[in-house]
Amino acid sequence: MKKVLIVIYGILAYIVFLTAFLYAIGFVGNLFVPKSIDSGEEISQIPAVLINLGLLSLFALQHSIMARPAFKKWFTQFINPAIERSTYILLSSLILLFMYWKWQPMTAIVWETEATVSSILMVVFFSGWLIVFLSTLMISHFELFGLTQIYQNFKNQSLTTPKFQVNWFYKLVRHPIMLGFIIAFWAAPTMTFGRLLFAVVTTAYILIAVKFLEEKDLKKIIGKDYEAYQKRVPMIFPFTKFKKG
Repeated sequence: MKKVLIVIYGILAYIVFLTAFLYAIGFVGNLFVPKSIDSGEEISQIPAVLINLGLLSLFALQHSIMARPAFKKWFTQFINPAIERSTYILLSSLILLFMYWKWQPMTAIVWETEATVSSILMVVFFSGWLIVFLSTLMISHFELFGLTQIYQNFKNQSLTTPKFQVNWFYKLVRHPIMLGFIIAFWAAPTMTFGRLLFAVVTTAYILIAVKFLEEKDLKKIIGKDYEAYQKRVPMIFPFTKFKKG
């Protein structure tokens, strides 16, 4: 019965993640959803900035702290290790949904495009999200979102650590998922102040967290293979490493 409950929990966490991920496309792009980044009643600019920074900080703190190996080791003293990843994904997704709900629109226009340029930017926008999704499939999508762990637990198998792989997009950049997010956040046919704030803060967080937290953890876990990979392949932006002549 306990194993069945863990399976249900993991599946529900994955469904919540899919909901938050798909909603993010509409939220950032002002498409299809009832509450987007630029919709809703506006309040004064300074309170709006402070609220939005608080929401982004909440996500950044949870996302960074719970992803660290030391936290995982501590956390799995109290929960089944099989649901550690699902719990991380669930809390991240719930915080995102909360952010969508409480985000304060700031609709002053920074830039606005028309016709062909607008269409091109929309294609780039959706391409960014596609890069994110495809990048998860190029490593271990189901392990990344906790489903592999709950399956292994259900089958009485030991939880495995995913193998270090360099496939497809990962031959161009070490973190194509983050590249996809950055592309999607900045490809705006109409860039409002609110979306600009979102893009600037999330991009800064990605660059700092990847360089000073995730990369450090990967070097400790994988070792020399990852160090060689770092020397060979750019972190996020393709074609930014050049061979010394």
